[in-house]
Amino acid sequence: MLGQLGDAIATVSAVAQPLGWLTFALFLFAVGLEYVDRDRSRPVFVLAWLLFGGFWLTMVYPWLVVDDSFVKGVGALLAAPLAVLVAREFASGRDSLFTLSRAIAFMGLIYVPVVAITPVREWLILTVTDQTAWGLSLLGYDPPVVAELSELSHMPGVGPDDEIPKDNAFENTFVFFGDGYRITYSIIVACTGIGSMAVMGGLVTAVRAPPRRKLKALAIALPIIYVLNIVRNVFIAVNYGYQKMHLFPDATMLLFGADNYLRVSYLWADRILAQIGSVIAMLVIFWLVVRELPEVMQPVEEVLYLVTGEEYDLAAALNVDEESPAPAAD
Repeated sequence: MLGQLGDAIATVSAVAQPLGWLTFALFLFAVGLEYVDRDRSRPVFVLAWLLFGGFWLTMVYPWLVVDDSFVKGVGALLAAPLAVLVAREFASGRDSLFTLSRAIAFMGLIYVPVVAITPVREWLILTVTDQTAWGLSLLGYDPPVVAELSELSHMPGVGPDDEIPKDNAFENTFVFFGDGYRITYSIIVACTGIGSMAVMGGLVTAVRAPPRRKLKALAIALPIIYVLNIVRNVFIAVNYGYQKMHLFPDATMLLFGADNYLRVSYLWADRILAQIGSVIAMLVIFWLVVRELPEVMQPVEEVLYLVTGEEYDLAAALNVDEESPAPAAD
C-alpha cells in the first residue's frame, strides 16, 4: 500500500515541470490577449489559475519531503487552493484580479529564462558562487571551491573517484573538512535569489504606473535582494560547513526525517533560520517598494481579500500616500 502511494506521489511530482510550462504559456497568452480583448482573456486566465493550483499541488511532496523545506512545502500546500479561489473569483467578474494575474506572468518572464537557458543559469550560479566565496573570505574562511572532488585527491579522505552529486557540471562546490567529516555545499539556481527577485519584479512590472517610479522601485528592491542572498549563502556555508548549529539533533532529525547528524546544522541554518529570515526580509523590502510605488499594494490586497474575505486598505495600514496611477482600466 505504501509502495503504491509512493509511486502515485512520484508520478504526480513528475508532471510538475510540463504542467508548469503549460501554465506559464497560458498566463503569457492571456496577458497578450488582455491587451486586445479583455473579456476574451478572462476564461484563459481562469484556466491558467486552475492549472497553477495543480502545479502547486505537485510541488508539495518534493519541497516538503525531498527538500526538507517546511516553509516552501506548506507554502505550496496553501497556494494550491488559493489559486483555485482566484480562478473562481476571476470567473465571477472580479476585474481587480487582472493585475495579480499579469504579475504571475511577469514573474515567469523573469524566472524562466534563468532556468531554461543554460548559459544564463551558468553565469548567474558561478557569479553568486564567486561572491559567496568572497563573503566567506571577509570572515576569515577559505574553503576550497571545486568543480569535482578529484581536484582535492591530495587531501586526506578524498579518493580520485569521489564525486559530488549535482545537476550541472558547471556548478562549483564548497568543500569543508572537519574532525572526521567532509561536507560539500553547492550553489544552485535556488541559491541565487532569482526566485525572490522574480516575485518582486513581477509585482512591480504588472501594475499600471509611470515607468520612472517602476524603475526606481526595482532599483531599490533587486540589489537588496541580491546582496541579502549572498549574506544568506555565507550564513549557511559557515554554519553548515563548520557545524556551528548542531542544535537539538535528535528532535531536529526526527522532525525532518533526516538520517545524517551532519544535516542538523544545515536544517537549522537553511531550512529554518534562513527561510524565516527570507520571509521577513521580503516583507521589509515590500514596504520599501511601497513607499515608491504604492500601486503594488493592489495585488497584495487582492490576495488578502481572497484569504480572509475582507477588503483591506494597506495604504492606511502602512501610512502610505497613494499616488494616482497612470490612466488604465483595471
